[in-house]
Amino acid sequence: MTADLSSFLAPNRFVDSDHPAVIAYARAHSVPGAEPIDNAVALYLAVRDGFRYSPWQVHTTPEAYQASAVLARERPEGHCIDKAVLLAAASRVLQIPSRLHFAIVRNHIGTEELEQQLGTDLLVFHGYVELHLQGQWVSATPAFNAALCAHLGVDPLEFDGRSDSIFQQFDKAGGRFMEYLHDYGGFSDIPFDLMISEWQKHYPGFMRAGRWPSPGASAT
Repeated sequence: MTADLSSFLAPNRFVDSDHPAVIAYARAHSVPGAEPIDNAVALYLAVRDGFRYSPWQVHTTPEAYQASAVLARERPEGHCIDKAVLLAAASRVLQIPSRLHFAIVRNHIGTEELEQQLGTDLLVFHGYVELHLQGQWVSATPAFNAALCAHLGVDPLEFDGRSDSIFQQFDKAGGRFMEYLHDYGGFSDIPFDLMISEWQKHYPGFMRAGRWPSPGASAT
C-alpha cells in the first residue's frame, strides 16, 4: 500500500509553501521538468550555502519560524531550524514531500561562547529535513554553509538525494564533531509547543529572560 504523503506536501503554519516568496524561491533554484532528485539537491545547496548558519539566530515567537519569514530577513542567515523549514517548504512547492526532524545533539566545536552562556553543550531541537525521493525518505541537513565548514575545519555535508546526510561526526583531523543524543522524530510542521517546553527544561535561564543569548553578552 502506498503511504499517504498528503500531510508532507501541504502548506501549514510554518512550512508555508503556498506563500508567494517561498514559491518564487523554489522556482528560482530549480529547473522546470528536471527530476525531483536533481531539484532536491539544487534546493539543498541553495539553502545550505545561501544562508549563513548562525547559532545566535534563535527566536521564541512563532512568526519568526515561517519559511517566508526566513526569506524576508534583512540578512541571509539562520539557525538550523530556520534553514530546515525553508528547505522543507521549497521542496513542497516542487511537489517533493518533506518532513522536519528534530534531535538533541552535543557539539564539540564552533559554539563555545553560546554553550558558556547556555550552561550546557547540548543543542536542543537541532533540526534537519527528510525528503521523500525515489520511494524512500532521505535525510538532508542544510545547517552549516560551506564557508563556515571551511573555517571550522570540517567538510561540508553533501546531499545526493539517495542517502542520508545527517551531520559530521568527525572533523578533518579525526576529532569528534557532533553526537546525536536524543531523537524527537519527524513532523509535518514545527512542533512549536514541544520545542518551547524542551528549551524551558534545558535552558531555564534563557527562557526566564525571554530571549536567546547574543554574542559578547555576559553569561547568566
